[in-house]
Amino acid sequence: MLVRQILGMKGGTDVVTISPNASVADAARMLSEKKIGAVVVSDNDKPDGILSERDIVRELGRRGEGCLKDNVSDLMTSNLISCVPDDTTDQVLTKMTDGRFRHMPVMEGDKMIGLISIGDVVKARLSELSMEKDALEGMIKGF
Repeated sequence: MLVRQILGMKGGTDVVTISPNASVADAARMLSEKKIGAVVVSDNDKPDGILSERDIVRELGRRGEGCLKDNVSDLMTSNLISCVPDDTTDQVLTKMTDGRFRHMPVMEGDKMIGLISIGDVVKARLSELSMEKDALEGMIKGF
């Protein structure tokens, strides 16, 4: 399955973004309210970085609640690894596993067109495997 198909299954390409100058507390509030695990840091269509709940918790554990006053840009991951709509689920899973991250921007040229999570990719891959299983069973049974 391709990334473009995953985006289609998600039903939209709206990506939640936050300004690099917003506070970490604002980002945490946004993650909680929207029930998401990461927010893209951007003031336009090109991502500057990504901030995950894991990033916030790690810094809270290290420094305490003082980090909540920091700017998002201070905690975000700025060296983003992205994918394109024609990447396969296996390619994306490999990148996520190797990089040990769970969210990936989908880029078309310089423009971000979506964000996929490891949950999205695993769900798509499980769907693929189920279809393959059904096809093999059909061949074996002569359907």
